[in-house]
Amino acid sequence: MTVRPLTRVALVGAGALALLGPLTATTALAASDAGRGGDRVLAAPYAVEPYETVNVRSGPARSYDKVGSVAAGQPRGAYCWTRGETISDNGYTNNVWVKLVEGYVSAVYLKGDAYGDLPASATC
Repeated sequence: MTVRPLTRVALVGAGALALLGPLTATTALAASDAGRGGDRVLAAPYAVEPYETVNVRSGPARSYDKVGSVAAGQPRGAYCWTRGETISDNGYTNNVWVKLVEGYVSAVYLKGDAYGDLPASATC
């Protein structure tokens, strides 16, 4: 089987540009077959990645319903961030929650800065 590289995908939103690494037809197919949400990364202007498996909530607090989860290292599309319940875990504490396609996750569990590497101006 021949694997052809696909073009780098540019995600544009609010004047920001984020580049994902090169994908191959095989990895793109594997992601869609495994239900890992490759399309969910492409549907939003930013991309975030949890460093451990994280619960996705319907709102920016643990009191909101759990609507799913995102596995560690699995990129997801993100729209914006907002303030919500303060979360402390693994030596980090903040009240920033990032709005994904599926719902909200605490930025405490995302790679990057206190905003999950979204621009500070990307507020919900």
